[in-house]
Amino acid sequence: MSHEAAEPETPHLDFHGTTPYEDYVQADVLTHLQHTLSDDPGEMVFLVTTQVMELWFTVIVHEWETATKALREDDVPVAVAALKRSVRELEALNASWKPLGQLTPAQFNSYRNALGEGSGFQSAMYRRMEFLLGEKSSSMLVPHRGAPRVHAELEKALHEPSLYDEVLRLLARRGHAIPAAVLERDVSLRYEPSPEVEQVWASLYAGDDTSELARLGEALTDVAELVWRWRNDHLVATRRAMGAKAGTGGSAGVAWLEKRARKNVFPELWTARSYV
Repeated sequence: MSHEAAEPETPHLDFHGTTPYEDYVQADVLTHLQHTLSDDPGEMVFLVTTQVMELWFTVIVHEWETATKALREDDVPVAVAALKRSVRELEALNASWKPLGQLTPAQFNSYRNALGEGSGFQSAMYRRMEFLLGEKSSSMLVPHRGAPRVHAELEKALHEPSLYDEVLRLLARRGHAIPAAVLERDVSLRYEPSPEVEQVWASLYAGDDTSELARLGEALTDVAELVWRWRNDHLVATRRAMGAKAGTGGSAGVAWLEKRARKNVFPELWTARSYV
C-alpha cells in the first residue's frame, strides 16, 4: 500500500441542467433581482441591503409564527427554541444597517430620487412582523390593496392573535390571573399594557427565575430588546442620511421613527422588573 497522501477527490462537476445547489438556493434568481435606477454606484449597496433585510423579515416571521403555534399547543420548549433562533436572526438583521449607517446626505441624495414614493413602511413582510408583536393597525393594509395575495396575508395576520396574545393565553391556562378583558380583546387592535399582566410577570420573576415561564419571558425580552435596537438603528441611520427632512413615501421621516423607537415591545415584561 502506498504511504503517499491520497489526492483529494474531485467534486462532481458535470450535471444535466442546473446544479443541485442552484435548484435549491435559486441563486441565479436572487442575484438578478437588482435593477438600479440611477448611475450612482452606492445605489446597488442600498438596494441589495434592503433586499437582504426583506429576506431576514421573512425568516423572523417564520420563527415567530412557529412560536405562536407552539404556544397555542402548550409546547413552550418549541416556542422558546424558535424565539432563540429569531434572536440570532435579529442580530443579523440589525447588522444590515452597517453598510447604510454612515451615509452622508450627499451620498443618499445621489440616488434618493430612485426610490420615488417608495418607503420602508410599505414593506408587507415587516408589517407582518409588527402585527406578530401586537402592533396592529388596519390602516397599514391600505398600501397593499393593489396586491391581492399580499393584502389577504396581511388581513389574515391582522385578525389573528399576536405572539404576545398567545403568551398571555398560555399564562392564563397555567393558572395566572390574566384579566378576561385582555384574553377577550379585539386582537385586530394594538395591544395596550395591563397593570394585572404586569403583576403576573412580576410574580413570575420574583419566584423561580429558572422556571419554564420565566425562561419564556427572557426569550421574549431578548426579542423585544433587539426590535428596539432595530428601530433605533433605523432612526440613527435616517437622521444621519437626511436629517429632519420629510421621508420618502410621504412619511414624517425622523419624527415618525422617533415615535416608533419610544414604544416598548411586550411592555409589561419591562415595567414588571421595577416590582421584583
